Amino acid sequence: MTLHAPPATMMQSLLPYRGALYDFDMPTARRRLLELSDPGAVFRLCHPFDSIHGMADVFDAAYGALSDAMPDLECRDAIRISGHCQKGSPWIGIMGTAVGTFRAPFLGIPPTRQPAHMRYHEFYRFDGGRIAEIQAIWDIPELMLQSGAWPMAPGLGREWRVPGPASSDGLHDSPAPPDISAASVDLVCAMLEQMKSYPAEGGPETMELDRFWHPRMSWYGPAGIGSNRGFDGFLRGHMKPWIDGMPDWSEQDFDGLCHFFGDGAYVGETGWPAMRQAITADGFRGIPPLGTTIDIRCLDFWRVEAGRIRENWVMVDLLNMYRQIGVDVMARMRAYTS
Repeated sequence: MTLHAPPATMMQSLLPYRGALYDFDMPTARRRLLELSDPGAVFRLCHPFDSIHGMADVFDAAYGALSDAMPDLECRDAIRISGHCQKGSPWIGIMGTAVGTFRAPFLGIPPTRQPAHMRYHEFYRFDGGRIAEIQAIWDIPELMLQSGAWPMAPGLGREWRVPGPASSDGLHDSPAPPDISAASVDLVCAMLEQMKSYPAEGGPETMELDRFWHPRMSWYGPAGIGSNRGFDGFLRGHMKPWIDGMPDWSEQDFDGLCHFFGDGAYVGETGWPAMRQAITADGFRGIPPLGTTIDIRCLDFWRVEAGRIRENWVMVDLLNMYRQIGVDVMARMRAYTS
């Protein structure tokens, strides 16, 4: 894949906004975001915020509620990458963790009055040097786990605070050489196409995991799915249950729905939605085979090491998946904790 590095000024223009979120200075962060955004920019945030429209309104409702719940809030970025996707658009991808003392309820989640953490994946599409679109998923269920207010089936993976890159090199303030970035994107896209061979062409062995993934791979899923390590952990804790419940995985059009871009050893993927799948069998999170086709919001980061994928950070909007099958997770949580 031929990719072109975005201008370094794109990332530099976003850094003051990220700095204000780190401190957390909400008036400054809000002002810097709006100054950098096109007037028609769209902020697409995960459920239950997705019914709010307008950059300023989403920012106020989401970050306002979060800072009310955590007065000493900090947003700690662990990955910042940029690049042009296969469709020509320039993107910035950011992964990090919101940290603070959970002192007041957030979206009805009871406070713990202890330090708490919530992972975020945020992708920014630029047009003419300004933000035209944001796609973001916060791991809201991660806070439910910490507060003891879990309303869903348990995940099969390890629930923990997901680490940043093992290589400690995730913060890129300027883009890497395009040829290195393109090679990383090619590896990830080839891996996804090969993975679609299961179940259409046979069992999990058809995915040829050892060809694309490092034997010490780490797959970091959201709360409700959890994290897994190694080929066996990845298959048992995530991939096989997912495909067992939604076997039309083989039919996914990743290139059509998603945007892939690279920055050195890192690859980002964003799509709203990233997949459309039907729940036609048992397997995924204990959901019965409803036959319902749902839109799946999924925002990913991969890190390549020695020619294979060593780490993969995945965020799935599970609350939105449940909403589409008629389950109000937030209402179940409130009933459980009332």
